[in-house]
Amino acid sequence: MTAAEIVNKLDLQVFSGENGLNRKVSGGYVSDLLSDVMGNADEGQVWITLQTHKNVMAIASLKELAAVILVNGNKPDEDTARQSNEEEIPLLGTSMSAFEITGKLYELIKK
Repeated sequence: MTAAEIVNKLDLQVFSGENGLNRKVSGGYVSDLLSDVMGNADEGQVWITLQTHKNVMAIASLKELAAVILVNGNKPDEDTARQSNEEEIPLLGTSMSAFEITGKLYELIKK
């Protein structure tokens, strides 16, 4: 499954990083603690968070994540979106809570 397929099936907003929508998704990781994501997320996962600052993209790039989903209607800072475009890592959004989008993503990926 690709990030683009997840966008379409979960009706997510694409804020930036459109050139990376073809990235393959292997799973998901949910955390708002950057050090936790840095230590435990795996390459190809989609990171679900409410964090919107530029350091999110630094971690996503370091861990080679497939995409980042911002929850609760949060929108990225300008420099975060710019970094997303540079790294070609999709920065996505939803009005759903972390709990709700995580369950939907899990159901979608496990099929």
